[in-house]
Parts: sequence; structure tokens; C-alpha cells
Amino acid sequence: MPREIGLVGATAVAVKAVVAPARAHEDVRIRSVAASSAHRAEAFRAEHGLLSAHGDYRDLLDDDEVDTVYVSLHNSAHATWATAAARAGKNVVVEKPLCLGRRELHALRHAAAESGVHVVEAVMTADHPWQDAVRDVIASGELGELTAVDSHVSFDLAAGDGYRFRPELGGGAFHDTASYWLDAVRGAVGLDGAVGTGHSDFDGPGGVDLTFTATLAWPNGLRARLRAALVGPHRADHEFVFTGGRIRLRGFLRPAAGPFPVNLAVVRDDGSREVRSFPGGAYYDRQFRRIARLLDGPPREDAAAAERVALVETIYLEAVGRHLGR
Repeated sequence: MPREIGLVGATAVAVKAVVAPARAHEDVRIRSVAASSAHRAEAFRAEHGLLSAHGDYRDLLDDDEVDTVYVSLHNSAHATWATAAARAGKNVVVEKPLCLGRRELHALRHAAAESGVHVVEAVMTADHPWQDAVRDVIASGELGELTAVDSHVSFDLAAGDGYRFRPELGGGAFHDTASYWLDAVRGAVGLDGAVGTGHSDFDGPGGVDLTFTATLAWPNGLRARLRAALVGPHRADHEFVFTGGRIRLRGFLRPAAGPFPVNLAVVRDDGSREVRSFPGGAYYDRQFRRIARLLDGPPREDAAAAERVALVETIYLEAVGRHLGR
């Protein structure tokens, strides 16, 4: 029997992350979609050849034929519907961020444990081979000691009324980009012992953070910094700084658009330079295969997601408090 997936949200990312990759898997079927209106759900169903459509999210959760739910609503709704899906006995895959705080995470964990189901956060960049390569350089000491990680993520978006520009829906530059940053840092050095701080002027529509600077600091002096923005130019870069050189990764989000290669530029302080390349691969195809493997195993806690949720909440609230002068 194929795995039967229901979509909570008739969204573009659901097409990229689930509908399109599933076509290469005979043991998976995208069965149903639920949207904020019956008309929107039916239009999505017809376009993508699904079996059923619902104008209410709860109706999809009550569908006994659906065993796994993918949630891709605005950020502030992730926890609500992921928790409801887990309580309904469905495995749950949640588009990043999994949720926006520790209380939401606690409720979601409790529901998953009671029902014995999986809860997985979908971070498309997770577990890419370039992370192994960076860890190998750190372990080998070929560039000396790692001292800093600098990340820049910005998008060339026109300010509008989408959820990214509405703080009450979990929008803002930090919530939109932090998962990618923390995934990269965790993949390289882990997050144990890191203390996070943040800063933003919160000067966008409704007080949203159009720009945000976040920092992690470890007792050994290592620093990791994210500079995020919802305004252009587009940029998605990581740089790992060592005492004897640096590793640069430019355009790390490009594989979201298709099977683009990822290249690490290793630059030594003596002036030598080499490029370590990884074959082209689409993030969403890779993510779908990884999640399918997780769902086939026994339910287990997503420790990486829990670390990210805790740090994101801490950093964001610290930035809000600083902005308000507390």
C-alpha cells in the first residue's frame, strides 16, 4: 500500500516540496488537499490530479485514508495544525520553521508521543554533503582553527501583504531564514553551548523585521552571525573563517530551483585556492527522499528541530526586548 499524503495548504511550496518529488516514488501518493476555501482546494486538486479536496483543514485530518500530513501554511499556523494532525494519528511533516516557540514545541511533542507518530521539520538544505566536507576540514585542521561563521540571506521581495510582511503571522526576515542558518551551523559545529542574541529595527509594515542580525557565541570564542533581509539584492552565502583561511559557499539556495551544483571555495591565507564541487541535485528531491526514510523508521524526536526552535525564540525575543528598550 502506498503512503497516502494530505496537504494542509494549497501552496506553491507544497508543489515543490511534495507534489513534484512524489512523482518519482511509486510507494507514495498525494491523495488530498485542504485549503482556506473549497474553491481554492478544488482548483489545486484538479491542477495536480489529486483524489479529493477539502475547504476545511479539519476535514482532511478526519480522512481515514490519509496517513501523513504536510503542513505549509503561514508560520504562526504551523504548530496549531501540526499538533491537530498528530492528535488525529497522522504522521506530520511541517515546512520550516516547525513552530515559533517552546510552548508550541512542547504541545506538539506531547501529541506526537501520545499518538505514536512522526513529526519532521522540512528544512530543504539539511544533510547536504557539503556539510560533511566542512566538518572534514574542521577535523583535519588543514585551515587551522574555525573562528567564525558568517551567513547572509536576503530576498528581492516587493513589500506586500503576504505573510512574510505580517509579524502576527510569524513573518519577518529572521523567521524566514533562521532555519537555513542554524542548519548550516549545526551541521558544521553543533549548537551545544551557543548563546544567541539578535537585533532589528522592526521598521517594516506592521512592525515586521525587514532586516535582522543574529549572533551565536560559544565559550571558546567561536562566533556565528546571520544577516537576513526581506529586501534585495538576493543573496544566500555562508563563509567559514579559520585561522589559516576560509571556506566560501555562494548561492547555497540555488538547488531549490532545480539540480544545481554546490561549490565550496577553499581559500588559504598563503594565496592558494581550490574548489570542491558536489554534483547537481535539487534540494526538494533530496529532502523528499530523506523524509521518506525517516517516516519508514520508528518515530523519534527531531532533536535538530528542537534546538532550532529554542534558539530562534530566544534570539527573536531578545531582539524585541532590545528594540523596546527593556
